[in-house]
Amino acid sequence: MRLSDDELERYARHIVLREVGGVGQVRLKAARVLVIGAGGLGSPVLLYLAAAGIGTIGIVDDDHVSLSNLQRQIAHRTADVDRPKTESAQAAVAALNPHVAVETHPLRLNEDNAAELIGAYDVVADGSDNFATRFLVNDVCFTTGRTLVSAAVTEFDGQLATFKAHDRSGAYPCYRCLYPEPPPAGTVPSCSETGVLGAAAGVMGTLQALEVIKEIAQLGDSLAGHLLIYDALATNFRKVRLKPDPACPLCARG
Repeated sequence: MRLSDDELERYARHIVLREVGGVGQVRLKAARVLVIGAGGLGSPVLLYLAAAGIGTIGIVDDDHVSLSNLQRQIAHRTADVDRPKTESAQAAVAALNPHVAVETHPLRLNEDNAAELIGAYDVVADGSDNFATRFLVNDVCFTTGRTLVSAAVTEFDGQLATFKAHDRSGAYPCYRCLYPEPPPAGTVPSCSETGVLGAAAGVMGTLQALEVIKEIAQLGDSLAGHLLIYDALATNFRKVRLKPDPACPLCARG
């Protein structure tokens, strides 16, 4: 796979980085990334992955743009209200970088479609807003051997982790090692109930895109095996070590 003259100019600031170079940029171009959710997290993920030159981006979202989304979901515009989020996000990516192929999936992930869909991509960026989807994505990423970069944001706080429990070394945990099972229904308030600072979602989505890029281009240290916690009010980041749970019902190795 080669980079065109236009791409060489577009990605010049990447290519002059010794850690990226032409080889890393070609890796980005060859990659297929699935972004789950085109909302507060998915929007900056999509835009930064597109700007970075990811070759193919899949977008999963079954929702339409509403006016209350626009405070944080920066891939959409006022004119996009009532438009399917996959269509709006696709247009935003195309306007930013026409070299990126976009595959839209205007649906909700479920047990019937998740394995086929996730299996068609190399890396998954999960920015979904419900626990059922998060646990399903984790389980399918493990069984299909896909790296999962997962982010969450509530009010003024965020969390970010990379999960590679499928790695044969057995050194990395999965999402269920951190959260063994979903909380009881109704015990965790939604974003519409508690609110969320729009820029905090932008911080976490940008960091999520960065970790996806690092995994693909093989840059620096993987976040796998750690949880990054962000407190926007205190402007504080904290990284804690995560170990595999020997009793995990999904990834424990007997």
